[in-house]
Amino acid sequence: MRIDRLLPSSSSPRASLSSLSMAVTRRGAAVALGSACALPALAQFRVEITGVGLTQLPVAIAPLRGEAQAPQKISAIVQADLERSGRFIGVDASGVALDESSRPDLALWRQRKADALSSGSITRLADGRFDVRFRLWDVVKAQDLGGQSFVVTQADLRLVAHRIADYIYEKLTGERGVFSTRIAYVTKVGSRYSLWVADADGENAQSALSSPEPIISPAWSPTGSQLAYVSFESRKPVVYVHDVASGRRRLIANFRGSNSAPAWSPDGSQLAVTLSRDGGSQLYTIDASGGQPRRLMQSSGIDTEPAFSSDGRSIYFVSDRGGSPQIYRVGAAGGNAERVTFQGSYNISPSISPDGQWLAYISRVGGGYKLHVMDLKSGTVTAVTDTNADESPSFAPNSRLIVYATQQQGRDALMTTTLDGKIKARLAGQGGDIREPDWGPFQK
Repeated sequence: MRIDRLLPSSSSPRASLSSLSMAVTRRGAAVALGSACALPALAQFRVEITGVGLTQLPVAIAPLRGEAQAPQKISAIVQADLERSGRFIGVDASGVALDESSRPDLALWRQRKADALSSGSITRLADGRFDVRFRLWDVVKAQDLGGQSFVVTQADLRLVAHRIADYIYEKLTGERGVFSTRIAYVTKVGSRYSLWVADADGENAQSALSSPEPIISPAWSPTGSQLAYVSFESRKPVVYVHDVASGRRRLIANFRGSNSAPAWSPDGSQLAVTLSRDGGSQLYTIDASGGQPRRLMQSSGIDTEPAFSSDGRSIYFVSDRGGSPQIYRVGAAGGNAERVTFQGSYNISPSISPDGQWLAYISRVGGGYKLHVMDLKSGTVTAVTDTNADESPSFAPNSRLIVYATQQQGRDALMTTTLDGKIKARLAGQGGDIREPDWGPFQK
């Protein structure tokens, strides 16, 4: 959440009741508790890939046999997933008659400059379900890399496509794919606020919450089964934890003053929050089941936007204790804070990569707000976008991509980017303010 939308001059986001109230005009989303997944998607998204990566593996994703009659074009979803990752470039495989049981002419695919080839089939069964199968080939080494089969309902065909993409990604890179994970984000359409849960490509969005009152700061639990968020339905910011599958929720923080900016510890046992119960906006930790909060430190400034390190030993946060918003780090049990960002006079919204190597944050540059990535070992900082209204970065669970909110051509958009900024994908909504994405963990 961008600081200037929240507090006058040199304060930091999500910090106080007045600041949070200012935020909802452009950023907020809201709740009165609703069904976890019953409503149709607000809008479909399309992916637009821009940029050129340094090294991309050419892969051919042949249309599945029977796909023309299927309700989902599995091969197109798989190819879009792989290209969005920045690690692959598609090789035209249109017009190919090939399924998982056929051995392809690999010499032909080498001539087409493909390093890998996927083929498969989709068949509608008598009970209405679909049998989806695929096989992956290493064209260069002429090796069969195995395959998978799924029997699913029509509603799960997109998930099957994402799992196929995950399989291909892992076999060819040695790293786990993130295509079957989920993102959460908030929207405002007219006077209605909504919290959405969607596939990692932005499609298949389902409403988790809908209300005329705002919510902000959605944060996935480490298991991916719960979302913490801040609700304004009681006319003040209150922290809840929401079970995504059932729609049930529990109250976590409703203390005097403002309760905001929840962040999960990696083991899911506690949340870091910003509270003003004792005067000023300060950092606390609280058990994930609720209870009495524990203050981390004394500060004369506003401390907010906590984010746990991947090992759970530290908490990164934003503070104006030095006169302008900067990112600091403190031990998870409290103690003395150390400053982390030194380039620029205005740095907010820290997000730590799951592998612990990277810090993503938003920096004000020439009146604009741009996504930056810091190598935590070397301290090297890279600006990775050319837009000027970037907000709320969140890492994919494999640490290879970042999702963030921004504006392009006057429209709000969700974007993903590789860490070097060379490959970006726009998840373009059909209307409304789109804000505060958070990328969920690997599914257990």
